[in-house]
Amino acid sequence: MSTVDAARAALDRYDWSAAYDLALVAGASEAPDPDALEILAEAAWWTSRIDECIAVRERLYRAYEDSGDVLRAGATAMELSENYGFRGQPSVARAWLARARRLLVDAPDGLSCGRLLLREAEVAHSTGDVGAAITHGEEALAMGRTGRIDDLEAESLQCLARLHIAEGRPEEGLTLFDEAMLIAVEGRCNPFVTGKVYCSFISACEELGDLPRAAEWIEVGCSWAAQHPVSAFPGLCRVHRAEVLQMRGEWERAEAEARRACAELDGVNAYNTALSFREIGEIRRRLGDCEGADAAFRAATDLGLHPQPGLALLRLAEDRVAVAARMIQQALCEVGQNDLARAKLLPAAVQIGVAADDLDAARTATDDLERIARVYRSALLEATAVTSRGRLLLAEGDLADATASLRTALQRWRALAVPYEVATTQVLLGEAARRSGDDDEARACFTAASATFERLGAVLDVARLDPEPEEPVARGPLTEREIELLRLVAAGRTNRAIAAELFVSEKTVERHLSNVFRKLGVSSRAAATAQAVRLGLVDAAG
Repeated sequence: MSTVDAARAALDRYDWSAAYDLALVAGASEAPDPDALEILAEAAWWTSRIDECIAVRERLYRAYEDSGDVLRAGATAMELSENYGFRGQPSVARAWLARARRLLVDAPDGLSCGRLLLREAEVAHSTGDVGAAITHGEEALAMGRTGRIDDLEAESLQCLARLHIAEGRPEEGLTLFDEAMLIAVEGRCNPFVTGKVYCSFISACEELGDLPRAAEWIEVGCSWAAQHPVSAFPGLCRVHRAEVLQMRGEWERAEAEARRACAELDGVNAYNTALSFREIGEIRRRLGDCEGADAAFRAATDLGLHPQPGLALLRLAEDRVAVAARMIQQALCEVGQNDLARAKLLPAAVQIGVAADDLDAARTATDDLERIARVYRSALLEATAVTSRGRLLLAEGDLADATASLRTALQRWRALAVPYEVATTQVLLGEAARRSGDDDEARACFTAASATFERLGAVLDVARLDPEPEEPVARGPLTEREIELLRLVAAGRTNRAIAAELFVSEKTVERHLSNVFRKLGVSSRAAATAQAVRLGLVDAAG
């Protein structure tokens, strides 16, 4: 058996390391067999030598181009497009795709032509032309089924599944994913397509908030990835596993998985390495390690990923409310109309809006989140939306409706078995009870939340809790925020100037001022100032 044949046999039995060693020898000659280079490139990818894989395929492309083998040159150009995309270099990936498109324009229907259509679908989707993306995906699927090409059929199904989910048709998307997964688990696909289908499906489950389904398939995916230990797939699976473990409250295990993913994907896939750092930052933030969270979020940023909403919530935890508000609004602008991306940011926008006393922004975010939850009908999105509504109602002083919403949210979080969200909802319920004068209920909610926070290790959340009723504030009926506003009024500030100084809208200032007038029993700014001076709420000098 020749060295090339031995390398091919090792590749066929998925012994990637042996295939690489043999192909390296076979490809070292001055005029290597193109088959040896094909095997070497494939084995290099599977042993996480992505730069070497690209270098060999570029060499192979030139060889095919020089010999006039247009179809193989086009297929290699398409492989390079995917490799550069995986490497995190989209501009180079698009250039190779354009070259593949030119070379394969007259190619007969088949795997190369179908895969080209799938790359075209990805490009169309990235530019917002979902209709064209779906057309390309359906053409590729038809080619796969007509030609009985299992790899093409499975990859086309997962592509169409993601497109339907992105368009707000989750049931259609999940049905297509079920078909793709069936082909994959039957062992009818090559390992790359199998891994791609697994990762794409798990990612979709996480986006939709289907935690039980995600957890189930992650274990299947991790078991499969363990059969290819030197490849990128174990690291990719760890990223997803870390997110589910974090939601389940297993923060130590989650961080360990995320850190292993960082090590395994470093220099191989920048995007998923960044996701791993973002997950570490989120865990560190919840543990109260602001310095560790900041370092992890900075690492994610250095790799090209904006780690939101975690970074904005970290700034909120540091009492940098205005900075947090700017960050979350900027993040929402950047994701545009991508509903599932917005759904990850909007709960933080509500929380930060309430903290910034910008209830208009919080209300807008809540309405948007509820709209998205109605479209996707995900248990997690629905729980998040009803929690956000309860948080907003509490800030508005509507204690009865806030309590009703938060009790519904608590039931839904418990059903999802996500302890941190259960505890944070109990804190909100406790605050609603406290403001309603039900100190026993408030104490019970705070005590239950504190026990969960302590078990999780969420030290900042524990420190912020005070299970005992507050003593009445001996400074009249106004809140701290209203006193701050009144001092600015007494200093002669206009509503516009106050809004700018407090980082809220003018409508919010008007609403607060109306509350101040009502509480003080006055009807003008001058009368309010005089009354505040009499009560000792502001200095006579303003």
